[in-house]
Amino acid sequence: MARAALELAARTPLAVSRSLAHLIDRAVPRLRRVAERNLQLAGLPTELVSGVYDSIGRLLHSFARLPQITRANVGDWIRYEGFEHFAEAKRRGRGVLFATAHLGNWELSAYAHALLTEPLHVVARPLDNPRLDAWVNRRRAGSGNRILGKKHFLRSVLRALAANEAVGILIDQNAGLRGGIFVEFFGRLACVDAGFMKLAHHSGAAVIPGFALWDAARQTHILRFLPPVETSGDLVADTQRLHTILEGVIRQYPDQWLWIHRRWKTRPPGEPPLY
Repeated sequence: MARAALELAARTPLAVSRSLAHLIDRAVPRLRRVAERNLQLAGLPTELVSGVYDSIGRLLHSFARLPQITRANVGDWIRYEGFEHFAEAKRRGRGVLFATAHLGNWELSAYAHALLTEPLHVVARPLDNPRLDAWVNRRRAGSGNRILGKKHFLRSVLRALAANEAVGILIDQNAGLRGGIFVEFFGRLACVDAGFMKLAHHSGAAVIPGFALWDAARQTHILRFLPPVETSGDLVADTQRLHTILEGVIRQYPDQWLWIHRRWKTRPPGEPPLY
């Protein structure tokens, strides 16, 4: 069904992809309840949920059309802002860790960066359906990126960083108590995978927050690179600094974050569940 929906989106206007996203909203009401609860926890209006599904529609539309995006037309889909931060990070020569999130159009950002500048390594959680996972990853790799499964990625990531290459990792998902640390996120403790900042400390790679955000005025996505996040070697403090930056960007574009994920699911021992 997922492939059929994407094939439909590949042949139809953006409005159809938005309609498909809103059909998901109606078909799986549990996701809207999670989004509304998350927005309440963050102190934001629940009316943002409809915009979240508009953003998902834009994601579906571009993902369906990835094979049609080339070096010749990629500028019609997305443009850079803050590219100088990436260029400076590359000049440091110790690799680049892109800290990104389920914000805006994360699939398009990685695909387009390979066409506009150079391929990168993308760490992705495998989908439950192996055949669908293989199909999705073939599409993601169509512009030259290398997709790394989250279970066996450490050696490949370190090798890429040592070669002064870029690695993209999504940092905004709930983590379990094993391997997770708690930082403040929208005024509440959120459990974060400590692995990202451990990689940064171990490798000395530059940490660049980067997000492909929809610009309604210009009717295009902007791949925005922020200045490098300076690290101190303190795992908790550095992770907190990174997530404070992420929160600030989400607050600017709240309807473009994927609020349908139970971000505050893992609680400190002894705390009651929030969902």
